[in-house]
Amino acid sequence: MHSDHQPVMLHEVMEWIEPRAGGRYLDVTLGLGGHAARLMELTGGQAYLLGLDRDRQALEKARARLASYGDRVITAHSSFQFFESALADAGWDLVDGVIADLGVSSLQLDNPERGFSFLHEGPLDMRMDAGSGGEPASNVVNSASYERLRKVIWEYGEEPMAGRIARAIVSSRQERRIETTQELARIVAAAYPAKRRALARNHPATKTFQALRIEVNHELEQIEIFLDRVIDVLRPGARLAIISFHSLEDRIVKQAFRKESSGCLCPREFPVCQCGHKKRLNLLVRKPLVPTEEEMRANSRSRSAKLRVAERVSGGNT
Repeated sequence: MHSDHQPVMLHEVMEWIEPRAGGRYLDVTLGLGGHAARLMELTGGQAYLLGLDRDRQALEKARARLASYGDRVITAHSSFQFFESALADAGWDLVDGVIADLGVSSLQLDNPERGFSFLHEGPLDMRMDAGSGGEPASNVVNSASYERLRKVIWEYGEEPMAGRIARAIVSSRQERRIETTQELARIVAAAYPAKRRALARNHPATKTFQALRIEVNHELEQIEIFLDRVIDVLRPGARLAIISFHSLEDRIVKQAFRKESSGCLCPREFPVCQCGHKKRLNLLVRKPLVPTEEEMRANSRSRSAKLRVAERVSGGNT
C-alpha cells in the first residue's frame, strides 16, 4: 500500500454517506482505496462496493487493499463517466451512495514517469490512463496553436499570464520540442514578469500544469457527463458526495446540484411551467465543507478540497 496515501475528508465523507450493512455503494474514483476501505470497515465488511478508476496502477493497489472483502468489492478499469457500463456489468441498477474524489492521487503526482508534477523531471505526459491512446501533454504543448494554448491556460488554469506563457511556449518549441516537465516549468517561469515571479506564493507553473492536465484528460467534460447521469442510479434517500479541488470543478458541481434541487427552471415571466423539470435532489450542505485545520496540517494536498453532498428525493427513480 502506498504509505503516503491519505484520503481527503475521510471522516466527513463517511459521516454524510452513512454506509450501512447490505447497502450498495459506488466509488467512481477509487484511487488507492482509502474511502472504500473505510466504508467497508464501518459496515463490518457487510456492504457491497463497486470501485472505478482509470489509472491501472492505482486500481491494482486498491484491489490488493480490498481483497479481504472478496466478492463484496468489485473493481473496474474505467473513467467515471462510464459508470453506467460498470454498473451493468456488475448486475447493479440502483445504489445507496456515491463517492467521487476528483483530485489527482499521490501515486500520480509523485511518480516522475507520469509527468504530472514540475517538481520532478519526467516525460510531459499527464494522462490518467497512459494506455488509453489519448493525447499526452507533450502533443498539446508542441502542436497546439498559440490561441488554443492561451485559451486552455486561461480557462482551465485561470492564469492571468496565459498570453505571455503561450507565446513563450510557441517561441521555445520553434528551437526544439519541449519534452519534459521541468523544461516546460522553466519556460513558464521565465515568461512571468520578474517582480510577479518574486511575489508569487506558488511556483509560476502551477496553474499551467493544472490547465494542461485538465485538457489532456477532458476532466471538466467528464464531470458534467457524470453529474447529468448519476442521479438516475441513486435510490431514494441515497447520498452523493463529491470532493473537488479547484474552482472550475466546484462550480460545475454547485450548478448541477442547484439545478437538480429545484423544480421548474422556466424563466419567471412564464405563467405556466413548460420545462417539466422535477426536483431530484435535496442539498444537505448549503456551502461546501472544507478540511479541518488539523487535516490541512497533516495533508497539505487537502487544502483546496471542497465537499458537497446531496440526497436523492423520494419517488424519483423509474
